[in-house]
Amino acid sequence: MSESVYKVIELVGTSPSSWEDAAKNAVETASKSLKDLRIAEITKLDMRVENGKVTAYRARVNLSFKYGAD
Repeated sequence: MSESVYKVIELVGTSPSSWEDAAKNAVETASKSLKDLRIAEITKLDMRVENGKVTAYRARVNLSFKYGAD
């Protein structure tokens, strides 16, 4: 097994409908510019509230990807 190095970044995804969609949006957006994504860990969930109503779901995601070339 070869040795590998992974970098971890923190992202915040948003969605008007659910935390799951918020997390998915974060990962799918990152995948447009990052390669070899490995693990996504949801570290925090919260909501934006305006006038007593939930207007957005937010998911904080730690995302790891392979760092460097093979």
